[in-house]
Amino acid sequence: MKFDEILTNDDLLDALYDMHFDECTPIQELAIPPVLEGHDLLAVAQTGTGKTAAYLLPVIERLVNDNYPQENVNCVVMAPTRELAQQIDRQMQGFSYFMPVSSMAIYGGTDGHTYEQQRRGLKMGADVVIATPGRLLAHLSMGYVDLSKVSFFILDEADRMLDMGFIDDIMQIVGHLPKERQTLLFSATMPPKIQQLAGNILRNPVVVKIAVSKPAEKIRQAAYVCYEPQKLPILQKIFAETPPQRVVVFSSSKQKVKELARTLRRLNIKVGEMHSDLEQDEREEVMLKFKAGRINVVVATDIISRGIDIDNIDTVINYDVPREGEDYVHRIGRTARADKDGSAYTFISDKERSRFKAIERLLGKDVEKLPVPAELGAVPDYGGDDAIRRRRYGKPKGNGTRQRGRRNGGRKKNGEKRPSEKYKK
Repeated sequence: MKFDEILTNDDLLDALYDMHFDECTPIQELAIPPVLEGHDLLAVAQTGTGKTAAYLLPVIERLVNDNYPQENVNCVVMAPTRELAQQIDRQMQGFSYFMPVSSMAIYGGTDGHTYEQQRRGLKMGADVVIATPGRLLAHLSMGYVDLSKVSFFILDEADRMLDMGFIDDIMQIVGHLPKERQTLLFSATMPPKIQQLAGNILRNPVVVKIAVSKPAEKIRQAAYVCYEPQKLPILQKIFAETPPQRVVVFSSSKQKVKELARTLRRLNIKVGEMHSDLEQDEREEVMLKFKAGRINVVVATDIISRGIDIDNIDTVINYDVPREGEDYVHRIGRTARADKDGSAYTFISDKERSRFKAIERLLGKDVEKLPVPAELGAVPDYGGDDAIRRRRYGKPKGNGTRQRGRRNGGRKKNGEKRPSEKYKK
């Protein structure tokens, strides 16, 4: 379906034409009509499906066609990170280029001058405010922000905001909004906590679900099954065999990101790190250096797995298995863009096997398992036998040898072999 079949404003269609937007994506085709009709919306769609346009385009059209007062804050878009807020604001400016619709991004990690600009903008009113929860609450607490005339409230990547602990902040913000409003909730996944949030803030929503797309076929996916201490040597081996050029390494926590970045620097690798402890200007500097080729590796939390547009990435390495299958798709989707090839490696520790098996079920295939270098010692089995042995006889020691005997000291049954006999090498 083409945009001119569901949108009517000529200025908006001209902007889409100039931006080379022609055909609707599935989420846009399904979401735009009910938003134009005034319905609340619950949309399940992963990043990269065009969901930002799915809510911005109908809201922009309604703001212009229905003559909403320009001195009010008419729409609030909530985003989990400042990077996503900035990206939404850039798209907003492109879509509304020929139209009298104002927008501003509100996020933390800025200097006093930027904070003052945000304060003035909120006091004067902006058609669309795109904000992170914490910074918007900080402005609200000062008493100069009026959200009582908001007509549209949008939650983007709602599941990520809840994972980051923003549920209380979101509900506080909802308390400042009028009850008569149109609410749109977008999420990549639909866990029970999202269903509960939807039940609290949506009214008879239209529900749209887009199946999780599979990673691009051009991505070569492979994995190493290993113990946690073996991950770093495997990473070093990969970099020794193929010197990194444009690589993103994802880890599960900001502490591990910091430690891994320090280690790679000692190996004379040009590396940057991305996590929530960095100030905004520090994050921007890292990304600029990476895009310019001044650093070859970025070690990051999932802060850049969604909503950040980075092209020409050769390799993505999951140093830790992501918690959700959708997160795996988002992470490795950073590579093999624009019809280029790319590689994605995942390090699967013994404690992460069940999580990766769930990812393989989502993908509908088994990911190739590469051999761990023999000099690194024994590795865990990926199949079920090793897990059964562990449950019965305890975890192996750090060097991969098995602990013998029963955990509860039980006596062996008649005719049963001892563990030492049963699992002799």
